[in-house]
Amino acid sequence: MFRPKGPACQSCGMPISRDPLGGGTTADGSLTTEYCSHCYRQGAFTQPNITVEEMTALVEGKLRSIHFPGFLARRFAKDVPTLGRWRNKNAGQSSARASASELQPRA
Repeated sequence: MFRPKGPACQSCGMPISRDPLGGGTTADGSLTTEYCSHCYRQGAFTQPNITVEEMTALVEGKLRSIHFPGFLARRFAKDVPTLGRWRNKNAGQSSARASASELQPRA
């Protein structure tokens, strides 16, 4: 499928080339191409408590608002859980679930 060249935000998937500010900023104000300016400013996430499910819905809604067909909006939003910000959280959650299930007594 067609994807713009270059890095994409590891929180929402937006191509950094489409970011009007050229990317997010670190704590010292320098640009980062890991995250877009909508998701990351001054070294912190703009929505630190958003869940991956909420971000997926937000991305799909934004794409629909700029007139992407529904099937394409869903297709692009489906990739959100694979992005860097969420991949690490998902790995931590699955290992926490595994640890908790290992502690359960066996019959």
